[in-house]
Amino acid sequence: MTRIVSLCPSSTETAAYLGLTSNLVGVDSYSDWPAEVNDLPDLGPDLSIDMDAVMELKPDVVLASHSVPGMEKNTQEMDKRGISYVLTSPNTLSDVLEDLMIIGEATGTMEKAEEIIYACRQMMDTYHELASRCEPSRLYWEWWPKPPFTPGGGNWLTEISAMAGAENIFSDKEEASVKTTWEEIRERDPDRICLAWVGVPFDKVKPELLKKREGWPSMKAMENGSIDVLPEPLYCRPSPRLFTGLAELAYLLHPDTFPKPLSSDVLLHP
Repeated sequence: MTRIVSLCPSSTETAAYLGLTSNLVGVDSYSDWPAEVNDLPDLGPDLSIDMDAVMELKPDVVLASHSVPGMEKNTQEMDKRGISYVLTSPNTLSDVLEDLMIIGEATGTMEKAEEIIYACRQMMDTYHELASRCEPSRLYWEWWPKPPFTPGGGNWLTEISAMAGAENIFSDKEEASVKTTWEEIRERDPDRICLAWVGVPFDKVKPELLKKREGWPSMKAMENGSIDVLPEPLYCRPSPRLFTGLAELAYLLHPDTFPKPLSSDVLLHP
């Protein structure tokens, strides 16, 4: 059996879609899906991985991702120790699908990778067609509040917004992640605000804090109460779980056009 260690949640989740959950022997502190990984050895936060513990687990391969800023610290240490790893760099949905192939090839699960990719592409075609029937709402996505960080045109959330019948108000920025200001967000005046603060539990996100930002109470979204706290794991981690996030967002925005998701995962339990 191939022994796998994962150093970030998106890699852990991608492994799960490839049917490799039982192959995982250790994960970082933030990996929490699927539930089985919560019983595995905790190797520490993704940027403070205990490499001695990794070596003790004798993995055949370690999964790492540049989607976590600073992952170079871990890869450099693994290079020094001669630990074999697979490193991905996802920014777009195409990257997420490519990562399935990369990890699938490294773990002998290419057939499963192709199966998941086919399901993803089928869903993308369906949602693009349904989205064409919608009047797009303009979304502001907030990954971090102060200073505000938001996805740009080079990020998967711009694609997901479009397939959900919406438009990311920062899609004109080429970067995957954009550092902006409260003033610029106010000037762009979105129809809806989506809060998915990276690394912050769902119940700790405080939408009431938006009222304290200068000029924000008069924004369209604020006046209409169009503020949504969304589960960070479904929108901020570049794994196939993003497709469940897509389904939930599309139904939230346009319930008369898109189907209601009937399960906790649209790919594993359609």
